[in-house]
Amino acid sequence: MAKQTLNRYQALIEKIFLDRYRSGSTEIEFARTDIEDTATELNIELPKNLGDVVYSFRYRAALPSGITDTQPEGREWIIEGAGRAKYRFKLVTATRVGPNSSLVVTDIPDATPEIIRAYALDDEQALLAIVRYNRLIDTFLGLTTYSLQNHLRTTVTGIGQIEIDELYVGIDRRGCHYVIPVQAKGGKDQIGIVQTTQDIRFVEEKFQGMRCRAIAAQFMTDNIIALFELTLQNEEIKVVEERHYRLVPVQELDQKAIRDYRD
Repeated sequence: MAKQTLNRYQALIEKIFLDRYRSGSTEIEFARTDIEDTATELNIELPKNLGDVVYSFRYRAALPSGITDTQPEGREWIIEGAGRAKYRFKLVTATRVGPNSSLVVTDIPDATPEIIRAYALDDEQALLAIVRYNRLIDTFLGLTTYSLQNHLRTTVTGIGQIEIDELYVGIDRRGCHYVIPVQAKGGKDQIGIVQTTQDIRFVEEKFQGMRCRAIAAQFMTDNIIALFELTLQNEEIKVVEERHYRLVPVQELDQKAIRDYRD
């Protein structure tokens, strides 16, 4: 098999890993300063934001084959925060969450303003806006919820800096309050353990005593949005509930289907 051609981020992260990896390793720590040292060694021009090198592999891009080739069957390497400007490669049980194509789809009247669709800059921004304007979190959880903040950057003890795509607070009919971190994924992105873990740990640390309902939203085909409620069990992602919603113009709603929903 031909050797993978690496871009600069891949070359940096692969060398940092391989310089520290030993057979049987399950955790490998490194610091942000190691990115600078490795870039100098490889004569690679660094981006202005050094953290973007790690961020891209935590949330967007796949790790290079030099790293993934060391994974035992059923395990995968992730990069998690290990404190301020510190990171850790960690070998975990391979758990990725994706939509179940066999689930029933519920039609919802589309309340998204056309101007929002016209000017959304990317899939993540569009998805968060669509979920918000259509109150899909309320529908999914059966709560009254309010968007508190978008793209919240903060820190969590033992993890370091994190970013939460959107944070909601909610209340149920008994007056119980909830904190609801939401992560948004485009059609090809996968829901992994890194972001789910940091979202839950953030709520545990910053909102002690309040119940966390961690949510992931993902675009599917045909204007369908999959919503997941997630939890962690034995360091693995588990799906508490998954539902699919299709946004349609009100005149296209199937009246028979609405009666069926009522029953």
